[in-house]
Amino acid sequence: MSVTGSTSTVTEAVRAALGTVEDPEIHKPITELGMVKSVAVSADGLAEIGVYLTVAGCPMKETITSRVTEAVTKVPDVERVEVELDVMSDEQRTELRRSLRGDADEPEIPFAQPGSLTRVYCVASGKGGVGKSSVTVNVAASLARRGLKVGVVDADIYGHSVPRMLGAADRPTKVENMIMPPQAHGVKVISIGMFTDGNTPVVWRGPMLHRALQQFLSDVFWGDLDVLLLDLPPGTGDIAISTAQLIPNAELLVVTTPQQAAAEVAERAGAISLQTRQRLAGVVENMSWMEMPDGTRADIFGSGGGQTVADSLTRTVGAPVPLLGQVPLETAVRSGGDSGTPIVLSEPESAAAQVLDGIADKLAVRARGLAGMSLNISPTRS
Repeated sequence: MSVTGSTSTVTEAVRAALGTVEDPEIHKPITELGMVKSVAVSADGLAEIGVYLTVAGCPMKETITSRVTEAVTKVPDVERVEVELDVMSDEQRTELRRSLRGDADEPEIPFAQPGSLTRVYCVASGKGGVGKSSVTVNVAASLARRGLKVGVVDADIYGHSVPRMLGAADRPTKVENMIMPPQAHGVKVISIGMFTDGNTPVVWRGPMLHRALQQFLSDVFWGDLDVLLLDLPPGTGDIAISTAQLIPNAELLVVTTPQQAAAEVAERAGAISLQTRQRLAGVVENMSWMEMPDGTRADIFGSGGGQTVADSLTRTVGAPVPLLGQVPLETAVRSGGDSGTPIVLSEPESAAAQVLDGIADKLAVRARGLAGMSLNISPTRS
């Protein structure tokens, strides 16, 4: 070690550097989470760092090791870094859970609390096959690329597809009664498909569906999200009703195709807002047309369905329901879903990606209302 730094001074600098290392799942400094077990710096510049993992077999251990090594290596007078991994005790995990979630016996749904600033969008459709999941994952990836903190709940329990379409191959990690969701393309995601073996079908009745959705919203540690998207199953069944009960402030985003028959069904999916008292964020028309080699457009599924739905819902709810965008039919949308890289990331200059980015822009800047929020105002006497 050079004469410019004593062992104690370098040790303090190493601890400060560790304060810049975030846990990749919780997104808080490992120093705040009690994950730093020990720090020792020898006279010859060897920094030995002990780090607690939250659970044995933590899927992020290599990432944590890499981040710690990179941060400590930058400290002056540190020549080498050795990271030793250990596992938290049950008591340490309990303390971690309390620091993140408090002492409540039953975990609460943070997005349903009056002070929540997370914008919640339920992506709905009247029927299957209109590209609802494609819209969900692309909007999520687009929002995350802007630097927003985004989460996706694959609420289509029977027809879950979001993990593949987002390229989320990892399984969730459980710490105490908290579930740490995996991430893909900067988006946190949870799906029943992460808890089943292979392509095993889920055969549940309504109460089980409600409980699964409740756990996805309360037991999963989402952190401070800017936007949460829920990919709902088609129609107006159990999950749509449960969502309205569990997150009454969520807004509905209706997806349809230009086909008039599909539009009629989509109107019913949007009109449920009258019964659930949810706000309608808007309508997205998917597979609007196909660009031909000569520059013309082929209306494969007809035309006008999206605007028809928007106009009809505007009359039904008595408030403007905008058509947020018309997404053209492109092969890259499908191939992006199959490969796990949404088109907004793989081909951002394509026509479909541009429209999806525009939809994300409109959803990202929607004004928040003051209903249900504490304004910390006290009446005064004149």
